[in-house]
Amino acid sequence: MELILKQDVENLGFKDDVVTVKNGYGRNFLIPTGHAILATTSAKKVLAENLKQRAFKEKKIVDDANKVADAIKALEIKIASKVGTGDKLFGSVNNIDVAEALEKAGQAVDKKFITVAGGSVKRLGKYNAVVRLHRSVSVDLTFEVVAQA
Repeated sequence: MELILKQDVENLGFKDDVVTVKNGYGRNFLIPTGHAILATTSAKKVLAENLKQRAFKEKKIVDDANKVADAIKALEIKIASKVGTGDKLFGSVNNIDVAEALEKAGQAVDKKFITVAGGSVKRLGKYNAVVRLHRSVSVDLTFEVVAQA
């Protein structure tokens, strides 16, 4: 079943992508929840026209995302956390903590667009996260988990 996505769907595609999915997934989940519509020939023509009109606007958005990416690359993020014996943390550090640290540094990024390598961090040290600012712009962010004073 061929569908046109109306919004980003995790592990499937981005908005306005034409994707092929199994019939049940499309008919029972994607279409009823408004995530997608059927990819008929007329819908594909409308999509092509909309994409042409949006190309110019998209260029400006990508340029802005690249500026934010450069600003994020220049940041040094340190996240303070309570530490037990050795270098083990009480709890963990995840994408929510990284989003809060970025906001304190002046770069507001939604937590759902941040992916911490391994899901969550449970020890002190330096770690990496990927921040997706746009479908074509993502930046690697190195952050350090330090002991809370």
